[in-house]
Amino acid sequence: MPHTVWACACVFWTPWANPARLARCQSCQSRAAFRMLRRSELASKCDILTLEVEHVNAQALEELHLKGVPVQPLPFVVKLIQDKYDQKVHLQKHRIPLPDFLKVDSEAELHEIGEKFGYPMMLKSRFGAYDGKGNAVVSDAASIPAAWEKLGGKAGKKLYVEKWAPFKMELAVMVARGVDETMNVTMRTYPVVHTVQRDSVCFTCLTPPVGVTQKEQELAQKIATDAIKSFGDARGIFGVEMFLLDDGSVLLNEIAPRPHNTGHYTMEACGVDQFEQHLRAVLGLPLGDCHLRVGGAMMVNILGQGSTPELTAQTMAPLRCALRVPDAGIHWYGKDGCVKGRKMGHITVTGFTPASALEQIRPVLKAVDGEGNSSSIEVPHKSSPSVGIIMGSDSDLPTMKDAAVVLDDFGIPYEISIVSAHRTPEYMYEYATTAADRGINVIIAGAGGAAHLPGMVAALTPLPVIGVPVKSSALSGNDSLLSIMQMPKGIPVATVAIGNAANAGLLAVRILGAANPGMRQKMAQFMANEATTVEKKRRKLEQVGWQAYLADSK
Repeated sequence: MPHTVWACACVFWTPWANPARLARCQSCQSRAAFRMLRRSELASKCDILTLEVEHVNAQALEELHLKGVPVQPLPFVVKLIQDKYDQKVHLQKHRIPLPDFLKVDSEAELHEIGEKFGYPMMLKSRFGAYDGKGNAVVSDAASIPAAWEKLGGKAGKKLYVEKWAPFKMELAVMVARGVDETMNVTMRTYPVVHTVQRDSVCFTCLTPPVGVTQKEQELAQKIATDAIKSFGDARGIFGVEMFLLDDGSVLLNEIAPRPHNTGHYTMEACGVDQFEQHLRAVLGLPLGDCHLRVGGAMMVNILGQGSTPELTAQTMAPLRCALRVPDAGIHWYGKDGCVKGRKMGHITVTGFTPASALEQIRPVLKAVDGEGNSSSIEVPHKSSPSVGIIMGSDSDLPTMKDAAVVLDDFGIPYEISIVSAHRTPEYMYEYATTAADRGINVIIAGAGGAAHLPGMVAALTPLPVIGVPVKSSALSGNDSLLSIMQMPKGIPVATVAIGNAANAGLLAVRILGAANPGMRQKMAQFMANEATTVEKKRRKLEQVGWQAYLADSK
């Protein structure tokens, strides 16, 4: 079958040209003229111009675009996004949900807005803000003068203010927008990530986001997609940051028209990473697969601690730690110097589940602040359970505890609860339908007598369900075993021997290990230990004889 191989050569230009070279440019009237000359020269060498940061001369891009040089994302989009107030006005016109916002031209006007919005509220620079720079929290009326001065209001800088969004967590979605062979628009969205900020700078990103329902994730992806649709024919990758509120609603915070920090995880976790996707989009090539190819991924930014040798070594400590972490992707940007607070690199760890990725990256998180200071690290949440152990009654607990013991031995987080199919059917429905959204990957359900619980749960969840027949006083558990085994076609339930919850735990480990090499290694070691135990018993029996063996066993 014939196929096309695509190749792309990239030429880079930076507005921060070498000052010495600028000084030697005798033919230019000014550095600005020299930069324009260099932009024109660059444009002449390219089929298309794109960008990796929005803080550029949008007017110059517009002039090149009008001369017939293809520029993506379109210059008007770059210019629109550069002004955060105009960005919000544009999105509001397209009915994208946003926090309330107003332009503010004076300190007195900010006082009036404070009476309207209430406190706290967020004062923001319209231009040039990034990584928390250009934002100031106005906690009360007394803090207005300091915030106004901090952001340059007294010096005439353009500002606007947003009503405080009482979010329970921050989310982000990368959206790719391109065209197909017939120039029809194509769009792809990456998974939703949960972001945690430290000093207003992105610190960690986790996907899938634990504690965010599927409905909430779909809403976030729709809002992000609708926002990018509003940019006309613009192509490329866009980072969309949002707020998730307690009531499940989502508000858009801001947009970046480029590969974004919250999309770095895609390099290890997705079929096509955000950087390649950006090139595909601007070049009109088919967009690639955005889906996760792992169960979970967590990214942590490495920020500069300072330029001294000691502080530089402290900055790099998490990277050295990550060398010992399975499935860790280490990225050092090679920037000049080690400026405090500057993004110097990042580390992404993947796992079978978000919980396993978080567990794997914990040593790296502890290394971020150095020995003894890990208590100051903001971790998104505690390890979420990968396995749910449920039973119809507390009388089943003496049996079901054996599954918990196995999971403890393998270091797998789990939750355990009483869920009665007959006495609490509403809770059973809620548990089964929300388990996947909460990060559960396997359910172990124990039941005696009629034993409806495993089958009912399996009918409500896409997750694998393992049924444990609990021994009953009437029929010794045979009724439970037969009930669990006789599921109708299309409702599969794995079943273990009567009362053998330990095997249910081991089966859950094997299910999790299907896509987790580390878990498979633990299972292989468990099997080797079992073989060693049996081998020791065999040798002892052969050496001492059956009578001495039994006597010693008493």
